[in-house]
Amino acid sequence: MFDRGMVEVVLYALLAGATIPIGAALASRSSLHKGWLESEVRHAVIGFGAGAMLAAVSFVLVPNAIAHVVHVEAAVFFFAGGVAFLFLDMVLSHIGGRFPQLFCMLADFIPESIALGAAFATQAPGAHLLAILIAAQNLPEGFNAFREIVKSHPRSRSSLTFVFMLLVPLGPIAAVFGMMRLSQDPVLLARLELAAAGGILYLMFQDIAPTVPLRRHWWPSLGALGGFFVGILGMMLLHA
Repeated sequence: MFDRGMVEVVLYALLAGATIPIGAALASRSSLHKGWLESEVRHAVIGFGAGAMLAAVSFVLVPNAIAHVVHVEAAVFFFAGGVAFLFLDMVLSHIGGRFPQLFCMLADFIPESIALGAAFATQAPGAHLLAILIAAQNLPEGFNAFREIVKSHPRSRSSLTFVFMLLVPLGPIAAVFGMMRLSQDPVLLARLELAAAGGILYLMFQDIAPTVPLRRHWWPSLGALGGFFVGILGMMLLHA
């Protein structure tokens, strides 16, 4: 049966994941896509999402992991994650279904949700803040991933928001798993976080970062700074 702590972590994980379909719903509004959203602002949102994902790697996944593994082990799992996403990228490219924004979103949402469950299980002081940071990241990531898929498959727009809603339960499932299993095995959790960090960074520099630049425009870079600052602010609040 669910105890009070498990109910709490499920609710926080649901709230953190709910911003994925919210971002997708915003991206689905064609009235917002006239001119400005197709150029500078869209690139700024991509930059914000990239900055937020980089913050997740820098301030959540890697710091949590390196406290529980030695240097060699950290290198092995970090690069293993990158290589795994390299092969996945190659396979998806071969079959014509590459969606780096979507895979980046899932690559940080799932392990962060697992870490969220472990944080609640151990009553870590930053558990509630971590849920807020995950929600803040998922909004632009859901927006960008939706736009990415619709660009390749325009006819899927009507049903895609519903598909993104189906991603929300992945958060509570991962959080409960983290609470029940990985809170007692911090080394295994650390390995998972490092592999996810390697995969995220591979996809960012392989696919996402090259789509951001615009000639003589500065919004993409400012968007990336804004996303990364979400992580900085979170770290400052955690250590206040």
